[in-house]
Amino acid sequence: MTHKNTICLWYDGTALEAATFYAETFPDSRVVAVHYAPGDFPSGKQGDELTVEFTVLGIPCIGLNGGPTFKHSEAFSFQVATEDQAETDRLWDAIVGNGGEESACGWCKDKWGLSWQITPRVLVEAITDPDRDAAKRAFDAMMTMRKIDIAAIEAARRG
Repeated sequence: MTHKNTICLWYDGTALEAATFYAETFPDSRVVAVHYAPGDFPSGKQGDELTVEFTVLGIPCIGLNGGPTFKHSEAFSFQVATEDQAETDRLWDAIVGNGGEESACGWCKDKWGLSWQITPRVLVEAITDPDRDAAKRAFDAMMTMRKIDIAAIEAARRG
């Protein structure tokens, strides 16, 4: 591993399954390597998958099969900028449709409990509009959504 900073994500024996899903779902994502435990550890035995090196959208990650002790929370999420509704729908549907769950304002969780923000660039532009009234209308529209509806955000921004 040559990166100075790598995101370490804790899994309960499913790091390779998760990494493979991310590699199949997101561009510029891949499984790099699987490393096996050289000895027994609290949640596994020698020879079990211990860590998985992978990238998500070019970001280096390592999945640690650490056992059931720690769970993912919304305190960490991947925020994925999407270009259009088709990309937004594809990523959202892949995550939610693979055992994940919807949340609010463009957030969802994958089946491993990891949080994702599927965020159209249009949304960011709308809620940071220098016209504060337009930004508030877009923000208020977003607050009613689960998956972001770009057309509805644009309509709200226009008033």
